[in-house]
Amino acid sequence: MTIERRNNVITRGAGERTMMFAHGFGCDQNMWRFLVPAFEDRFRIVLFDHVGAGGSDLSAYSREKYGCLSGYATDVIEIGRVVDMRGGIFVGHSVSAMIGVLAAIQAPELFDALVLIGPSPCYVNDGDYVGGFSRAELDELLEFLDSNHMGWSAAMAPVIMGNPDRPELGDELTNSFCMTDPEIAKHFARTTFLSDNRADLARLRTPALILQCAEDVIAPQAVGEYVHRALPNSAFVQMRATGHCPNLSAPEETIAAIERFLVEQHLS
Repeated sequence: MTIERRNNVITRGAGERTMMFAHGFGCDQNMWRFLVPAFEDRFRIVLFDHVGAGGSDLSAYSREKYGCLSGYATDVIEIGRVVDMRGGIFVGHSVSAMIGVLAAIQAPELFDALVLIGPSPCYVNDGDYVGGFSRAELDELLEFLDSNHMGWSAAMAPVIMGNPDRPELGDELTNSFCMTDPEIAKHFARTTFLSDNRADLARLRTPALILQCAEDVIAPQAVGEYVHRALPNSAFVQMRATGHCPNLSAPEETIAAIERFLVEQHLS
Protein backbone atom coordinates (compact mmCIF):
# COMPACT_ATOMS: atom_id res chain seq x y z
CA MET A 1 0.00 0.00 0.00
CA THR A 2 1.38 3.41 -0.93
CA ILE A 3 1.24 6.32 1.48
CA GLU A 4 -0.72 8.27 -1.12
CA ARG A 5 -3.37 5.57 -1.30
CA ARG A 6 -3.43 4.99 2.45
CA ASN A 7 -4.21 8.65 3.20
CA ASN A 8 -5.94 9.62 -0.05
CA VAL A 9 -3.27 12.25 -0.67
CA ILE A 10 -4.10 14.90 -3.27
CA THR A 11 -1.72 17.61 -4.45
CA ARG A 12 -2.74 20.67 -6.43
CA GLY A 13 -1.81 24.27 -6.96
CA ALA A 14 1.43 25.97 -7.92
CA GLY A 15 4.39 27.35 -6.05
CA GLU A 16 7.70 26.27 -4.58
CA ARG A 17 6.48 26.20 -0.96
CA THR A 18 4.02 23.55 0.18
CA MET A 19 0.95 24.07 2.37
CA MET A 20 -0.50 20.96 4.01
CA PHE A 21 -4.06 20.91 5.38
CA ALA A 22 -5.07 18.40 8.09
CA HIS A 23 -8.74 17.94 9.07
CA GLY A 24 -10.25 17.30 12.49
CA PHE A 25 -12.24 14.49 14.06
CA GLY A 26 -15.17 13.18 12.04
CA CYS A 27 -14.21 15.21 8.98
CA ASP A 28 -12.18 14.82 5.79
CA GLN A 29 -10.22 16.96 3.36
CA ASN A 30 -13.42 18.38 1.86
CA MET A 31 -13.64 20.62 4.94
CA TRP A 32 -10.89 22.79 3.42
CA ARG A 33 -12.70 23.56 0.17
CA PHE A 34 -13.32 27.22 1.07
CA LEU A 35 -9.72 27.92 2.10
CA VAL A 36 -7.66 26.15 -0.57
CA PRO A 37 -8.61 28.43 -3.51
CA ALA A 38 -7.11 31.41 -1.67
CA PHE A 39 -3.67 29.78 -1.58
CA GLU A 40 -3.33 27.40 -4.51
CA ASP A 41 -2.08 30.08 -6.90
CA ARG A 42 1.03 30.58 -4.71
CA PHE A 43 1.51 27.30 -2.90
CA ARG A 44 1.57 23.64 -3.72
CA ILE A 45 -1.38 22.30 -1.72
CA VAL A 46 -1.35 18.90 -0.02
CA LEU A 47 -4.69 17.50 1.12
CA PHE A 48 -5.20 14.13 2.79
CA ASP A 49 -7.56 12.10 4.94
CA HIS A 50 -6.52 10.60 8.24
CA VAL A 51 -6.71 6.81 8.13
CA GLY A 52 -10.30 5.94 8.93
CA ALA A 53 -11.73 9.11 7.37
CA GLY A 54 -12.93 10.16 3.94
CA GLY A 55 -11.28 8.31 1.07
CA SER A 56 -8.49 6.78 3.13
CA ASP A 57 -7.82 3.04 3.06
CA LEU A 58 -9.79 1.69 6.01
CA SER A 59 -7.81 -1.55 5.92
CA ALA A 60 -4.79 0.44 7.12
CA TYR A 61 -6.51 1.32 10.39
CA SER A 62 -4.74 -0.07 13.46
CA ARG A 63 -6.19 0.39 16.93
CA GLU A 64 -2.69 0.09 18.36
CA LYS A 65 -1.08 2.67 16.07
CA TYR A 66 -3.94 5.13 16.26
CA GLY A 67 -4.49 4.72 19.97
CA CYS A 68 -2.39 7.84 20.48
CA LEU A 69 -1.89 11.00 18.45
CA SER A 70 1.71 10.10 17.68
CA GLY A 71 0.41 7.49 15.24
CA TYR A 72 -1.32 10.20 13.23
CA ALA A 73 1.76 12.42 13.51
CA THR A 74 3.84 9.63 11.98
CA ASP A 75 1.48 9.60 9.01
CA VAL A 76 1.84 13.37 8.59
CA ILE A 77 5.61 13.01 8.54
CA GLU A 78 5.44 10.18 6.01
CA ILE A 79 3.11 12.19 3.77
CA GLY A 80 5.41 15.21 4.04
CA ARG A 81 8.40 13.17 3.00
CA VAL A 82 6.70 11.34 0.15
CA VAL A 83 5.65 14.69 -1.39
CA ASP A 84 9.17 16.05 -0.83
CA MET A 85 8.06 18.77 1.57
CA ARG A 86 10.63 20.98 3.29
CA GLY A 87 10.02 24.33 4.95
CA GLY A 88 6.28 24.07 4.35
CA ILE A 89 3.24 25.37 6.17
CA PHE A 90 1.00 23.05 8.17
CA VAL A 91 -2.65 24.03 8.73
CA GLY A 92 -4.34 21.81 11.29
CA HIS A 93 -7.88 21.98 12.62
CA SER A 94 -8.92 20.77 16.08
CA VAL A 95 -7.15 17.52 16.99
CA SER A 96 -4.94 17.88 13.93
CA ALA A 97 -3.46 21.02 15.46
CA MET A 98 -1.76 18.88 18.10
CA ILE A 99 -0.96 16.19 15.54
CA GLY A 100 0.91 18.88 13.61
CA VAL A 101 2.75 20.01 16.73
CA LEU A 102 3.94 16.45 17.35
CA ALA A 103 4.99 16.04 13.72
CA ALA A 104 6.91 19.32 13.73
CA ILE A 105 8.76 18.36 16.93
CA GLN A 106 9.82 15.04 15.43
CA ALA A 107 10.59 16.31 11.91
CA PRO A 108 11.23 20.08 12.17
CA GLU A 109 12.62 20.26 8.64
CA LEU A 110 9.16 19.71 7.19
CA PHE A 111 7.54 22.93 8.40
CA ASP A 112 8.55 26.57 8.69
CA ALA A 113 5.19 27.50 10.24
CA LEU A 114 2.11 25.95 11.82
CA VAL A 115 -1.44 27.29 11.74
CA LEU A 116 -3.39 25.80 14.65
CA ILE A 117 -7.17 26.24 14.39
CA GLY A 118 -8.97 25.54 17.67
CA PRO A 119 -6.06 23.63 19.26
CA SER A 120 -6.31 21.81 22.57
CA PRO A 121 -3.45 19.91 24.24
CA CYS A 122 -5.79 18.46 26.87
CA TYR A 123 -9.60 18.47 27.01
CA VAL A 124 -9.88 17.55 30.70
CA ASN A 125 -9.88 20.14 33.48
CA ASP A 126 -6.88 19.53 35.72
CA GLY A 127 -6.32 21.73 38.77
CA ASP A 128 -5.77 25.27 37.50
CA TYR A 129 -5.82 24.06 33.90
CA VAL A 130 -9.15 24.61 32.14
CA GLY A 131 -9.60 22.10 29.34
CA GLY A 132 -13.34 22.59 28.94
CA PHE A 133 -14.60 19.27 30.36
CA SER A 134 -14.49 17.39 33.62
CA ARG A 135 -13.44 13.75 33.32
CA ALA A 136 -16.98 12.72 34.25
CA GLU A 137 -18.41 14.86 31.43
CA LEU A 138 -16.02 13.32 28.91
CA ASP A 139 -16.78 9.81 30.10
CA GLU A 140 -20.50 10.52 29.65
CA LEU A 141 -19.86 11.95 26.18
CA LEU A 142 -17.85 8.91 25.12
CA GLU A 143 -20.38 6.49 26.57
CA PHE A 144 -23.10 8.21 24.55
CA LEU A 145 -20.99 7.82 21.41
CA ASP A 146 -20.32 4.15 22.20
CA SER A 147 -24.01 3.40 22.60
CA ASN A 148 -25.47 5.50 19.78
CA HIS A 149 -23.11 6.78 17.09
CA MET A 150 -25.85 8.28 14.94
CA GLY A 151 -27.63 9.89 17.85
CA TRP A 152 -24.36 11.29 19.20
CA SER A 153 -23.54 12.75 15.80
CA ALA A 154 -26.96 14.39 15.43
CA ALA A 155 -26.81 15.84 18.94
CA MET A 156 -23.17 16.94 19.10
CA ALA A 157 -22.34 18.17 15.60
CA PRO A 158 -24.57 21.30 15.76
CA VAL A 159 -23.18 22.10 19.22
CA ILE A 160 -19.60 21.75 18.01
CA MET A 161 -20.29 23.79 14.89
CA GLY A 162 -22.10 26.55 16.77
CA ASN A 163 -23.82 29.14 14.58
CA PRO A 164 -27.39 27.97 15.34
CA ASP A 165 -28.69 30.67 13.01
CA ARG A 166 -27.07 28.74 10.12
CA PRO A 167 -28.38 25.20 10.63
CA GLU A 168 -26.96 24.05 7.30
CA LEU A 169 -23.48 24.16 8.84
CA GLY A 170 -24.49 21.85 11.65
CA ASP A 171 -26.20 19.57 9.15
CA GLU A 172 -22.99 19.28 7.13
CA LEU A 173 -20.96 18.34 10.18
CA THR A 174 -23.64 15.87 11.28
CA ASN A 175 -23.53 14.18 7.88
CA SER A 176 -19.74 14.05 8.02
CA PHE A 177 -19.79 12.45 11.46
CA CYS A 178 -22.39 9.93 10.36
CA MET A 179 -20.36 8.84 7.34
CA THR A 180 -17.41 7.83 9.53
CA ASP A 181 -17.11 4.15 10.39
CA PRO A 182 -18.70 3.91 13.87
CA GLU A 183 -15.99 1.75 15.43
CA ILE A 184 -13.21 3.97 14.11
CA ALA A 185 -15.10 7.08 15.23
CA LYS A 186 -15.43 5.70 18.76
CA HIS A 187 -11.73 4.86 18.95
CA PHE A 188 -10.59 8.17 17.44
CA ALA A 189 -12.83 10.05 19.86
CA ARG A 190 -11.18 8.38 22.83
CA THR A 191 -7.72 9.00 21.37
CA THR A 192 -8.64 12.65 20.86
CA PHE A 193 -10.49 13.56 24.03
CA LEU A 194 -8.29 11.61 26.44
CA SER A 195 -4.99 12.85 25.02
CA ASP A 196 -2.71 15.11 27.05
CA ASN A 197 0.05 16.81 25.11
CA ARG A 198 0.65 19.77 27.39
CA ALA A 199 4.21 18.70 28.11
CA ASP A 200 5.00 18.60 24.38
CA LEU A 201 4.24 22.26 23.73
CA ALA A 202 7.53 23.58 25.15
CA ARG A 203 9.45 21.31 22.74
CA LEU A 204 8.09 23.04 19.64
CA ARG A 205 10.39 25.58 18.00
CA THR A 206 8.42 26.14 14.80
CA PRO A 207 6.53 29.46 14.67
CA ALA A 208 2.82 28.91 15.20
CA LEU A 209 -0.40 30.86 14.74
CA ILE A 210 -3.26 30.05 17.11
CA LEU A 211 -6.72 30.85 15.77
CA GLN A 212 -9.22 31.00 18.61
CA CYS A 213 -12.95 31.23 17.96
CA ALA A 214 -15.49 32.71 20.34
CA GLU A 215 -18.04 30.40 22.00
CA ASP A 216 -16.02 27.28 21.16
CA VAL A 217 -17.33 24.46 23.36
CA ILE A 218 -14.54 22.08 22.31
CA ALA A 219 -11.55 24.41 22.73
CA PRO A 220 -12.62 27.40 24.86
CA GLN A 221 -10.65 30.63 24.98
CA ALA A 222 -8.74 29.61 28.11
CA VAL A 223 -7.30 26.66 26.18
CA GLY A 224 -6.12 28.77 23.26
CA GLU A 225 -4.52 31.24 25.64
CA TYR A 226 -2.79 28.37 27.44
CA VAL A 227 -1.37 27.08 24.15
CA HIS A 228 -0.13 30.57 23.29
CA ARG A 229 1.63 30.93 26.65
CA ALA A 230 3.16 27.47 26.40
CA LEU A 231 4.48 27.74 22.84
CA PRO A 232 7.83 29.56 22.75
CA ASN A 233 7.19 31.18 19.35
CA SER A 234 3.48 31.76 18.76
CA ALA A 235 0.94 34.39 17.75
CA PHE A 236 -2.64 34.43 19.03
CA VAL A 237 -5.66 35.71 17.14
CA GLN A 238 -9.05 35.99 18.79
CA MET A 239 -11.51 35.60 15.94
CA ARG A 240 -14.98 37.08 15.61
CA ALA A 241 -16.11 33.69 14.30
CA THR A 242 -18.04 31.50 16.71
CA GLY A 243 -18.03 27.73 17.15
CA HIS A 244 -15.27 25.25 16.43
CA CYS A 245 -15.08 25.20 12.62
CA PRO A 246 -14.20 28.62 11.18
CA ASN A 247 -12.87 26.94 8.04
CA LEU A 248 -16.55 26.34 7.24
CA SER A 249 -18.38 29.08 9.12
CA ALA A 250 -15.98 32.01 8.55
CA PRO A 251 -13.56 31.15 5.74
CA GLU A 252 -12.86 34.78 4.79
CA GLU A 253 -11.79 35.71 8.32
CA THR A 254 -9.75 32.52 8.59
CA ILE A 255 -7.98 33.20 5.29
CA ALA A 256 -7.23 36.80 6.27
CA ALA A 257 -5.68 35.72 9.59
CA ILE A 258 -3.50 33.12 7.89
CA GLU A 259 -2.44 35.61 5.23
CA ARG A 260 -1.34 38.15 7.86
CA PHE A 261 0.67 35.50 9.68
CA LEU A 262 2.40 34.37 6.49
CA VAL A 263 3.38 37.95 5.68
CA GLU A 264 4.76 38.41 9.21
CA GLN A 265 6.77 35.19 8.83
CA HIS A 266 7.96 36.20 5.32
CA LEU A 267 6.33 33.09 3.88
CA SER A 268 3.70 34.60 1.60
